Order: sequence, then C-alpha cells, then structure tokens
Amino acid sequence: MKVNRAYYWTENFFERLSDFGVKYVCISPGSRSTSLTFAAATNKRFKCFVNIDERNSAFFALGLVKATGMPVVIITTSGTATAELYPAIIEAYHQRVPLIVCTADRPPELIGKGANQTIYQENIYGKHIRLYRNAGLPAATFYGIKKIRKLAEEAYINSSEGPVHINFPFRRPFEPGAFTDLLNSHTLSSIRILKSKERIVLSKYKAPDKNLYNEILANLKTARRGLIIAGPTKYDKSEKTKILDLAERLNYPVIADACSQLRFGNKSKKVITGYEIFLRDNSFIKSNLPDIILQFGSTPSSRAIEIYLEKTDVKRYIINHYGDVFDPWNKAAGIFKCSPSLFCEMVIKDLPCEKKKTTSDLTNNFRNAEIFARTTRENIINSSAFPNECRIIPGIIDSIPENTHIMVSNSMLVRDFDYFAQRTSKNIIIHSNRGASGIDGILSTSLGISKAVKQPVLLITGDMAFYYDLNALLTAKKYKIPLVVILINNNGGGIFGMLPVSKYGRIYKEYFVCPHNLDFSTIIKGYGGKHRLIRSWKDLTLSLRKALDEKQFTVLEIRTDIKSSVALRKKYIKTAKKF
Repeated sequence: MKVNRAYYWTENFFERLSDFGVKYVCISPGSRSTSLTFAAATNKRFKCFVNIDERNSAFFALGLVKATGMPVVIITTSGTATAELYPAIIEAYHQRVPLIVCTADRPPELIGKGANQTIYQENIYGKHIRLYRNAGLPAATFYGIKKIRKLAEEAYINSSEGPVHINFPFRRPFEPGAFTDLLNSHTLSSIRILKSKERIVLSKYKAPDKNLYNEILANLKTARRGLIIAGPTKYDKSEKTKILDLAERLNYPVIADACSQLRFGNKSKKVITGYEIFLRDNSFIKSNLPDIILQFGSTPSSRAIEIYLEKTDVKRYIINHYGDVFDPWNKAAGIFKCSPSLFCEMVIKDLPCEKKKTTSDLTNNFRNAEIFARTTRENIINSSAFPNECRIIPGIIDSIPENTHIMVSNSMLVRDFDYFAQRTSKNIIIHSNRGASGIDGILSTSLGISKAVKQPVLLITGDMAFYYDLNALLTAKKYKIPLVVILINNNGGGIFGMLPVSKYGRIYKEYFVCPHNLDFSTIIKGYGGKHRLIRSWKDLTLSLRKALDEKQFTVLEIRTDIKSSVALRKKYIKTAKKF
C-alpha cells in the first residue's frame, strides 16, 4: 500500500485517540499542520471546529471540555501560532482541564537556521503542561506506528490531570496523496495484529492517605465548632449533595463561593452567601473562630474570606481530587488527595451518630449573620435605581429558568456575582475561568460551552473582557451558537474603582480606567448578532427571557456608571461595621 508517511502517522495517532472516546477537535488552519488536520478531519468519529484565531480556538476547546468533561484536541501550525494557545493552556493547567495540544513543527535541521515560521517549540509551555512529548519525525514502519499509537494513549491518560502537549515535527510533503512510502503485506499485517490486541487501560485508582484521613477524623471528633468552605469548582450533583449532607451531620455552616454551584438547587440553611459583609468585621471574626475548617474546591474569590483565613490559625484541611495546594496563606494543616464525594462518604460513615446532635454557637452566629446580610442586600441593592451594576446579578437570577447554564466573567463581575447572588432552590449550572482568572477568552469559552450543551448559555461579562475577545464573534456566527450575553458596559476598568489606586486622580483616570468609547452594537450586528440596549429593570427581565427563548446569538447591553456602582458596593460592604 502506498502512503504518505506524515498522514499515515497522524492518522494512527487520531484513530487511537478516537478509540478512547475523544469526540471534539479544534483546528486553526496552517500548512505545516496539514497532516494533523487531514487525519482529524477524515476520522468520522470526530466533530471538528475550525477557528482562524488560535487563541479563540483554544478557549473554545476549553469551553467544550467544561461542558462535556471529555478531553478536546487542539491543532495548530508552527511558529507564533503555538504561542497564541498559551493563555488557554495556562487556564486549563490551573483548572485541570483535559486538553490535548498538537502543534506542528519544522524538522530538526531547520530549527535555529532562520527558516520561515520557525521558533523554538520544544516544551514551549513549560510548567503549565502536565505532560510534554516530542513525537519525532514520522516513520511508516511497524515500530513507528506502534510508537505513535502508544503516544496517543499516553496523551489521553495524562490529560486526565490537565493539558498535555505533543509537538509534531514534519518534513514535506504533507498531503495524503503525495506518497512517500510503500508498505509491504507483512508490515500491514503486523499493524492489523497490533490494533487487534490493543486495549483501553486507564491509570489505576490510588487510595487516599490513610494516616492523614485518620488525623482529620480525630480532629472532627473533638472539634466543638467547625466550618466548611466550598471554593470555585464545577462540583457534580453527587458532590454537591454529599458536601451538604456532611454539613448537616457535622452541623457546620458552609461558606459557598458563588462559582461553587452550592448556592443553587438546594434549600439548605447551612449555605452561607453574605460573608462579604460580616467576615470583614474584626469583632465577628474574633468571636467566631472555628476549631477546624474543611476546604473543598480552589481558592475562593472573596477578599473577605482571604482576610478571615489570614487571621485564622485553626487546623484547616484542603480536600480535592488531585491534592492541589489552594493555600496562598500557607497555613493549611494538610492537603488530602481525594474526591469530595468519597471524603464525605467516609466521614459520615466513620463519625459517631451522636456528633449529629452537637449544637454550635458558631453555626447559629453564621446563620444570624447570613440573615442580616440578606436583609442588607434587599434594602440597599434590590431597591437601587437602574442601571446600577450591583442589582444586575439578582435581577438575572430571578429572571432565568431552571437549569440555565451561566458563564461568569472575571475581574469585577465575578466579585459582584459572589457579593449579590443569593442562595436559591432554582438549579443553575455555573461556569467560570477561575484558574488564572484572566479576562482573555471569556467569550470563546462561553461559545464552546453553548455548542457542547446544545442550548443557550448565558454569559455575564464586562466591556473589557468582551472587547478583548471580539474575534470570537466569528465563531458565534459561523456555528450559529445561541449564546446570550449580558454586557455590562461601564466604559473602562471598573474594578480599579474599588482599589486604592482610584485615589490617584490623573494617573488612575489615564492609565487604569482606559475608556474605549466603542459602539458595540455596530460590531455585533456586523457579525450577524442581535443587539439590544437595556433601559430599565423590567426591560432586562423581558429581554433576557425573550433572548433565551429565541435561541440565537444575542447581546443585551447595560451601560452603567463606574462612580455610582462603586459607591453602592462600598456602602454595602461598610454595613459590616453595623453588624
């Protein structure tokens, strides 16, 4: 059989990935990556998405993974195209998102020789990759095919820990019909036998550290008062339920970050959401220090929690799947590598039943503080005049239907979501890029989520993040993705108004706020999207419901004033002094 060795090589790589159930491939066009693109595009088990902008493509892939939980492949050509993937790879690394990054490269003899579109790609992503491999030059031999199929297995298995990078150097020719090798019947027969004997064997489960678990359990048995912190992460339904079951058994309050999912779809009074007020109050902190803290998820977004944990020297145990150290305060008593579900099951099973009867003044105090915070929000925020930013989040949550997917942008927006999104029995699925917390790729990620879940997704974003990812509008148009965007436009960097730098007059105005004065409506309509400028709270509710029903790319823009929004946030936070 005549073959092009580059194509035959990559065809086997992708065939093996598809054996593991990989479904999605995100491709940015390029010449050096021709063999990779052909191999993916001709495999009928893949759904391929073509995005011109590599950064957009990588964040779109990130969104696909967030919605499906399955690894997604990214293909780029050589040169600076590989560098464009870096922001999304950093985000994926910190969130343990399984991306399989396949970059084409020049052959070794062209590296460092001034060849066109050639850079140093060897392990270009450094410490932000869970596995790096150089595939080497293609070889259309039995051992070459065996090697590349094993490399596909290694890439898939290691992607469960986060992004992996395979660098593929190629010599010309790349196209399937440009034959380079003639495979004899013996080689073809050996390869068929190799494929027939292949098995899908994933890495084995490793039991949790028994000694550390016994230490945690012993402390739970003796603790009079305790606290659970649920940081940002996409807990599944089982994890949510079991964390709340554990809170009931222990009678511990649960500080639930708004991006933790725990605020939504339950009626548990253990869930605390108004901590941004009372955890800034020194007298409350001093009289409500727990004996033990169990921390699930990643580092919380809240500055108030940061202050609280800085002033707390009690035993705090961090529990997550990978044993990641979410501890910028460097005070954790231990990092327990275990799924939250399993940990909760173990504790509930091993804890004496009488522990459930334990009363705690800390729990009561947190509950009373939560009632105070809710009342404060209703009095100060929910009665504010249009178009104040602080009231937008409660208005959205009241308006959306059950099981809506929400993507929350970074910067001030995620903090507002944490401040003002109250607990509700309405089930809402929250997504966020809280790994590296950048504003890049927010729109692209949201489009990936919407495409994968096959229903409208609601993105809540600021104007700077929206502007930063305008290239993603082409993806929305090309794939007819029904994303609905709430665009909060304060014409610049609103978050800096909450920081001390806002006191520095000219420097603050010229170098931090950065007004863009853009008319987003013309840009959105240019890409075939719908745009509506929201003019009242009632308009927001009606327009949002209509946009979700219409199922097409729509941007609902709310133009706000930085000064009045900052003033209301500060007024809300200052009520801590009255608690």
